[in-house]
Amino acid sequence: MRRAHTVQQVRAAEAERMALLPEGALMAAAAHGLARAVAAFLGGTYGRRVVLLVGSGDNGGDALHAGAGLARDGAWVEAWLLSDRPHAAGLAALRRAGGRVREHGALPTSVPPDRVPDVVVDGIVGIGGRPGLRDEARAALAVLAGVPVVAVDVPSGVDVDTGETPGPHVVADLTVTFGTLKPAHLLDPASAACGAVELVDLGLGLPAAPVEALGAADVAALLPVPGGRDHKYTRGVVGVRSGSATYPGAGLLSVAGAACGLAGMVRYVGDSAVADRVREAHPEVVGAGRVQAWVVGSGGGAAAGEELAAAVADGVPVLVDADALAHVPDLDRSTGAPLVLTPHAGEAASLLGVERADVEARMLTHARDAAARHDAVVLLKGRRTVVAAPDGRVRVNTTGTPWLGTAGAGDVLGGLTGALLAAGLDPFDAASVGAWLHGAAAVLVSRGGPIVAGQVAGAVADVVRGLPGRS
Repeated sequence: MRRAHTVQQVRAAEAERMALLPEGALMAAAAHGLARAVAAFLGGTYGRRVVLLVGSGDNGGDALHAGAGLARDGAWVEAWLLSDRPHAAGLAALRRAGGRVREHGALPTSVPPDRVPDVVVDGIVGIGGRPGLRDEARAALAVLAGVPVVAVDVPSGVDVDTGETPGPHVVADLTVTFGTLKPAHLLDPASAACGAVELVDLGLGLPAAPVEALGAADVAALLPVPGGRDHKYTRGVVGVRSGSATYPGAGLLSVAGAACGLAGMVRYVGDSAVADRVREAHPEVVGAGRVQAWVVGSGGGAAAGEELAAAVADGVPVLVDADALAHVPDLDRSTGAPLVLTPHAGEAASLLGVERADVEARMLTHARDAAARHDAVVLLKGRRTVVAAPDGRVRVNTTGTPWLGTAGAGDVLGGLTGALLAAGLDPFDAASVGAWLHGAAAVLVSRGGPIVAGQVAGAVADVVRGLPGRS
């Protein structure tokens, strides 16, 4: 499990750690890790040209001390000071190591072609900085445009705790962070500005993290696996109420996701013409009967509201997608049926009465808002899908490929997640594991090329076989 902690949590943990260590030891450890990461990024240090963009505070100090280490190892290092209050000890260390310094207010407006650096180290602002960049920082970045960037802790200018990017910010090729991940490393849009993320362990004692990301071992531990006494009913029966005469493919793809093998049986209830096509494509799928979870809404059209009400009346967990989402605010929730809502940004915007662009800019905020408002687990789909529980817990899915942006992919995801609900996972785990498997299956079947949604459903079994502990 990858865990991301807030600025307040990190600051408190750092303070506890520093109280047990000699003065400056924590910064020295961070700077050493940063210098090693930059050296690895460059493929060596001797003769390499490094420019440090240095703000005030400890983030600039990390950059300066790392620059000193790189200079001692043979790199040409120059610090561009973006503040008149740079970290004094770090600046002294860089000068002792032979590094050069461009004073605040005297930064170059261009770089000669023969002096273009091999890398820029972004030490402008750290995790305590406000979103956005000051004019001087923007000007320095413009002069160095096109040069690879290594960010110190987070790309300067992003909102660390929310992953939002409301103003100008650094776009890094590599981010070297310290102690723990921060939400901005996982959440879009900020995560897209981080590049690869490398964690330097500082031995911090940290509390429970508000944002997590599953890994393969976590999925393997959560995934329901049948035992010797299980049969099709004990493994879970998932019902699908999706598709229509207008959108029969949505029903077929929802069933394909549900029939990935993670539940013991799939039932289809819906348009008779769609049911005929479902039976042709999936002869193992049966008709109406008792279920442990429902999947409702994909391609359901005008009937989606009625299908949703019927599913919720059963009192079992219900995954709500697409056309059924609009009916959630008016639902009778008296049966206590747990809900998993799976909107994309546009559907979430309609649920919340905001603009789609605002949802995409503030994924964490809106996923949590929707979860609390509708007392449901919300799986907000995107490049980095956000799964939020009503109590505020969040997981971010990091599997997938851009090729997964294809028609019907969400229908498969809904069916797959419904199967996990029927198999016994609670809604938060089912949504998290479903998103992970869906993305991993897309990567597996894509192999770097285009895919269609039906291929994703067919690849889930191979992903499960490849999980740790499987043979």
